[in-house]
Amino acid sequence: MTTTPPSTPPVGTLSRDAGESLTDQIVRTVAARIDERVLRNGSRMPSIRRFAESHGVSPFTVVAAYDKLVARGYLESRRGAGFFIRERTPLHMAAPAPSMPAPDGEVAGHSLDVVWLVRNMFRQMPHQQMPGTGVLPSEWLDGDSVANALRAIGRQNASLLLNYGVPQGFVPLRQQLQRKLAELEIGAAPEQIVTTAGVTQALDMVAREFTRPGDTILVDDPAWFLMFGSFAALGARVIGVPRLADGPDIARLAELAALHKPKLYVINSVLHNPSSTSLSAAKAYQVLRIAAEHDITIVEDDIYCDLHPGSAVQPATRLAALDQLQRVIYLSGFSKTMAANLRVGFIATSHELARRLADRKMLQTLTTSDIGERAVYKILSEGAYRKHAERMRARLDGLRARTVRQLERVGLQINMAPPAGMFVWADAGRDTNVLAERAMAQGILLAPGSLFSPSQLPSTFMRLNVAAMQDPAIWRFLEKELR
Repeated sequence: MTTTPPSTPPVGTLSRDAGESLTDQIVRTVAARIDERVLRNGSRMPSIRRFAESHGVSPFTVVAAYDKLVARGYLESRRGAGFFIRERTPLHMAAPAPSMPAPDGEVAGHSLDVVWLVRNMFRQMPHQQMPGTGVLPSEWLDGDSVANALRAIGRQNASLLLNYGVPQGFVPLRQQLQRKLAELEIGAAPEQIVTTAGVTQALDMVAREFTRPGDTILVDDPAWFLMFGSFAALGARVIGVPRLADGPDIARLAELAALHKPKLYVINSVLHNPSSTSLSAAKAYQVLRIAAEHDITIVEDDIYCDLHPGSAVQPATRLAALDQLQRVIYLSGFSKTMAANLRVGFIATSHELARRLADRKMLQTLTTSDIGERAVYKILSEGAYRKHAERMRARLDGLRARTVRQLERVGLQINMAPPAGMFVWADAGRDTNVLAERAMAQGILLAPGSLFSPSQLPSTFMRLNVAAMQDPAIWRFLEKELR
């Protein structure tokens, strides 16, 4: 057991303006670094005096923080020797997920490791220290509209707030979504729309409806990491289609479709995560042709819809608009632009599939939150949301080009400079898993490229959120590591 104090301070910059006490900031950060094994079991913490001096706080603050960490089982106090990181035994161990052999390029359920990024995205870190996050800063969102909507709902008949909602979703919201989809040239009656607890639940419901263990699901490579684990947990084979600046590699898509006979192909047509690029019209027609030839159902995830300025300003081809929900299932929601905590998403599809998915939803969760759906309806129907989305796009536009130039100056290469959206897919020229570990040791969350590929192989790429790149500490870290 080592008794040497950590060579680097266990806490990053503390803020007296963070709305959180210095004691709680220390507790939160030290606990997180112990959880992430940046600080090892048995290591001795800096002395109270040394910690206080190195972080510019009083010894009383450090004593209070250390005492809280002892009470929560992170540290132990040894009389005359100081405070040490306690070896923590988990309260329970999850059983390993069943796995199946996976051919090259496929994913077995046990081989995925996206939990690291997801767990850290939900830590209560300052947003300025999370360039790997997938959301906009809370101050960019319209909290007043959400609060006003919830207050207005609270003044309604109390019985409305106490009962289950409608399994297919709050009817006025689905009527409002019909109008929203019509603006995107997608025809969908309210009966063709099913509300969900975000796009995450929508993807899970669709995958459960269409696949059985051993079936293949195609995804873009790179793509949103969370669905890899979700699909693999269902026993599906998850295979990546290389994503180019204007959409998938069509030749490779055709090969994989012929070889694996996939049931689903999940794609971001507009503002692809993580590159923020969009599908060209030519590629869209080719994707639909291949899907028809091999009887593949396309799942179009359009969660970043409202961050795109629209086809009048930039080309934006949606497969659902071309197909009119025959072979394409359209998903979207409001977690990125309205409030993640409302968890309101939706599926638009054919009448028959909408009925089946509503039944499946009813068996899984009965209904989704009627209160959240009423709040989203009120915000959408009162007309201010459109201007709110315009402000967010303008704010991102004001940061994006400047951020890309600065990234290139510190040594990153941007092969696909996005014209819209919040993400940049940057090449660091080295293994970004290592870079992410070093960043986390300094209280900075990066999103390494390996997590965005179903192969999970080491990658030199990483996803950066231009709205979360304002802290000078991030730039100092990148410049030091990349030059």
